[in-house]
Amino acid sequence: MRYFLLAVMLCTLGACDRASDQTGQEIAGIDKNVGDFKDGDTFESESGLVGKLDISQRGESVVDTPFQNAAGQTVRLSDFAGKPILVNIWATWCAPCVVEMPMLDKLAAREEERLQVLVVSQDIQGPEKVDPFFDKAKFAKLEAYTDPDNGLSFGFGSGLMPTTVLYDSGGKEVWRVVGAMDWDGPRAAMLLEETLSEG
Repeated sequence: MRYFLLAVMLCTLGACDRASDQTGQEIAGIDKNVGDFKDGDTFESESGLVGKLDISQRGESVVDTPFQNAAGQTVRLSDFAGKPILVNIWATWCAPCVVEMPMLDKLAAREEERLQVLVVSQDIQGPEKVDPFFDKAKFAKLEAYTDPDNGLSFGFGSGLMPTTVLYDSGGKEVWRVVGAMDWDGPRAAMLLEETLSEG
């Protein structure tokens, strides 16, 4: 198990490094900064979570492929318009994803007046795999959304989980973090504040 987790982390680091070659290039007409952060910045937490800031899709409309809510009904990201949305794609087999989940739950509770936090599983088994995970975790705010067809993963085009995308209240992308993030930490708070203070 230890070797498996190490392999996942190394794979994550490698994928993030490949993404940085693309996001580090000049992006015409787009502000490459978010507060004190710039496109391609790497975030590494004390617990070993590593992610990269990607602003290359800023201003793009919400990825609106269908997925399912906990009741099995079809929903789309556009259904959540009116408040900024933080969308995290994850899977139960993805070790960094699982580490992020309690932090995302705390963030959802902390910012529930200003932000909607959606965690959408890309497990191909759907609720069969996700429901037991949620039953055991007993999250206070997160709901079990599933996307067994991986529509959001393909739509985001990151090729890596976790990927977390922030949309403003108008459904336009602000930034994304490709890889894992300490959502309890000051960097996450700073990244979110500009959008949340406008909303």
